[in-house]
Amino acid sequence: MAQPPDRTQRSPGGGHGTPDALGPILALTVRRDPSAAPHAVAVAHAVAGAGLDSDMHADALSPRQVLLAGAPAYRRHDLAPGTMRENILLDVDTATLASGTLLQLGASVIVQLMFHCEACGYLDARSPGLARAIGRERGVLARVLRGGAVHEGDSVRRLATTLAPWPDDWRDRVARILAQVPDSMVVEYRQLARLAGIQAVYCRALPALARKLGFANRAVAQHALPELPRWLGETVFD
Repeated sequence: MAQPPDRTQRSPGGGHGTPDALGPILALTVRRDPSAAPHAVAVAHAVAGAGLDSDMHADALSPRQVLLAGAPAYRRHDLAPGTMRENILLDVDTATLASGTLLQLGASVIVQLMFHCEACGYLDARSPGLARAIGRERGVLARVLRGGAVHEGDSVRRLATTLAPWPDDWRDRVARILAQVPDSMVVEYRQLARLAGIQAVYCRALPALARKLGFANRAVAQHALPELPRWLGETVFD
């Protein structure tokens, strides 16, 4: 059964180790709500534990606060700018970046790479077959560990420190989270989806998955078993 993430594995001396330069940030965007188009900015403000200020995905209890995509995927698939709706565009093939990697953006911001973004129907709506063609090149999702200002053109460095990886498969993420629900508490399906970084439509599949994993008594619908305290998952990303 999936286990909660381990704590940071630090390099000797307790620091973050020797950084590995990955090139500059090519572009920055924020998106204020689902109906708004991504808005290009010269500087974005990262908030530790939350995401990018004014971005719709800023959420302390989500693993998908920031989406990083790679310019190589844009070139390889001849995509129009902004097609992948990333927050940060790098000149790096993000499919090669491993979960648990820490990236330093500019002078101070540090993000933890969580898992690769699933190529979804949105891409097929732009171009039939694009989701299958892109696969893991869709981008990688991250959480903000240390905040600060991020500027277009800032350098990106991969730190020697790593954290325990998170799985790309959403079912494995659900299993990891359900394993952390305290005894005598339950998590609602919508909150479970939030913690696992999946869309609310996946809630329809969660009851059967919870039963299959042996956690049927830990996940409930919103109004079920109101006498049991709700677990929000505040410690999942510690």
